[in-house]
Amino acid sequence: MSSPLVVVLDYGSGNVHSAVKALAAAGADARLSADRALAREADGLVVPGVGAFRAVADALRATGGDELVDRRLAGGRPVLGICVGMQVLFGRGVERGDDVEGLGEWPGVVTELDAPVLPHMGWNTVEAAEGSRLFRGIEHERFYFVHSYAAQQWHLETQPPFPPAKLTWCEYGTRFLAAVENGPLSATQFHPEKSGDAGIRLLRNWVESLG
Repeated sequence: MSSPLVVVLDYGSGNVHSAVKALAAAGADARLSADRALAREADGLVVPGVGAFRAVADALRATGGDELVDRRLAGGRPVLGICVGMQVLFGRGVERGDDVEGLGEWPGVVTELDAPVLPHMGWNTVEAAEGSRLFRGIEHERFYFVHSYAAQQWHLETQPPFPPAKLTWCEYGTRFLAAVENGPLSATQFHPEKSGDAGIRLLRNWVESLG
């Protein structure tokens, strides 16, 4: 069997090559690409993100990444957001008083963590959602975080026949969303590509779900 094709969206965000290498190690045919047609038809799309919420949201819109994500999800095609690539999936982000519109795939606002030291940088355990596919076999592992902002509440209410989202939480000063699995759309606040064997296993769990 051929490996699932996973495109890491090249829209000007940093830290993309490590994600490509980690996905390859997880069993994907991983490619860094700005090709909209390739990204639209790939088995999986990864949206990385580092830096400020506004910069990532603006860069995605400038390259049509917002429309690409929306079209894939409308067709039930998997998307995985990482770090700020997770944050911009929410309705809004507020950084130092700068209130920015996100992609709006999920309702809610990303705000600064209430913690004595920021950024939250280093390894932390998570409270994996029951029945999580992403965290299968790695529910008690640690993952690598680098961030000062996060979604700290979940507002999306699903109605049958749609199952509720699987929410994984972490605590640093306050409780925040470490990962979400919601139909074809998944995301992690931490960096799986920087999280050693546990991160590779998480990516493998996602890649194997692309089927």
